[in-house]
Amino acid sequence: MVIDLKRCIGCYACQLSCKAENGTPPGVFYARVLKKEEGQYPTVRQLFLPVLCNHCEEAPCVDACPTGASFKWEDGIVDIDADKCVGCRACMMACPYSNRYYNDGPQHYYEQGPTAYEQARVARHQTEVVMKCNFCRDRVRSGKQPACVANCPTVARSFGDLDDPNSEVSRLIKERGGFPLHPELGTKPSVYYLPP
Repeated sequence: MVIDLKRCIGCYACQLSCKAENGTPPGVFYARVLKKEEGQYPTVRQLFLPVLCNHCEEAPCVDACPTGASFKWEDGIVDIDADKCVGCRACMMACPYSNRYYNDGPQHYYEQGPTAYEQARVARHQTEVVMKCNFCRDRVRSGKQPACVANCPTVARSFGDLDDPNSEVSRLIKERGGFPLHPELGTKPSVYYLPP
């Protein structure tokens, strides 16, 4: 995935569409937008950094998992088998990007309780296990884009094959100087950012 920081306006469409697609429990956001203000009045500006699981080629979360619940598909997507997860959270400690969440059971809702939609979507998630973004694996395998990519109104996200030098994502990284977060960690992330 490639995220163009020049195009991102911090609208949270990626975060909301991800939440709706995956039906994550309250407080769990596979896709998040971090905001930072810089400068001094009158020249202040906000910077936005969309983050999600980086689906690292050298994924420390996979190496840290004692049961094999954290694994990598042949296409490079890092995923979790909830049936194998024992909730030890070793993968959460190993992830340098803090993009894993522990689903610890009953969630707290506002006074009126969860909506029917929330009940239906959240009920499919096992409790006492770790959960994370899987690049909307089922959507991708059916030929669609991940929800965060498909619903970005400014087309700040692109998704494709990093191994194909002729793909759009490879071209954007090469032409615009795309970079991953914390390359010094040696995890070889699959999410790249284009400079603002």
